[in-house]
Amino acid sequence: MNRTEKPEVDKTWTLFLDRDGVINVESVGSYITSWEEFNFHDGATDAIRSLCNMFGTVVVVSNQRGVGRGIMSMEALREINVNMRTAVSDQGGRIDKIYNCTAVSDDDRNRKPNTGMGLQAQEDFPHIDFKRSVMVGNSMSDMEFGKKLNMHTVFLTTKHEPVELPHDLIDEQYPSLLDWAKSMVPAECIG
Repeated sequence: MNRTEKPEVDKTWTLFLDRDGVINVESVGSYITSWEEFNFHDGATDAIRSLCNMFGTVVVVSNQRGVGRGIMSMEALREINVNMRTAVSDQGGRIDKIYNCTAVSDDDRNRKPNTGMGLQAQEDFPHIDFKRSVMVGNSMSDMEFGKKLNMHTVFLTTKHEPVELPHDLIDEQYPSLLDWAKSMVPAECIG
């Protein structure tokens, strides 16, 4: 399942998470436009809580083109972000900051796979070392984003079939965030 050795993570490491399809159930072919449409993946809050005990910093980096297209409002995105962070916190986890790219153009520096959101995170948290970071996502643009910044990458097969490994962009591959978290921490520490 893995291409490389698992990193030996400690509190000096940063966890970068995509949102749709990683933390919440993705609306494939559409957008999550309100908190009412937002549903956590099974075990996602448990996974984040256990991973927070390992990683010093946890951030979300998410393309949200629906705002730029006028399908949802910036206010609705803010409400989702606040409620998601609160729900994670209520379960004993934390998300230190959320970065969203609402641009429509693929050329925008912040739109993954471009690295702008990662560089913003490093500006806000100067201790971030991308070589001591993990990017978890469910698209090739997430994996490319991670590799452009020299991160360890974890591909979740929540919307795509598993990829044949080894793969240049993918270090590890799992069905869900919870499955990856279970591979990182003792089972009794989750749930």
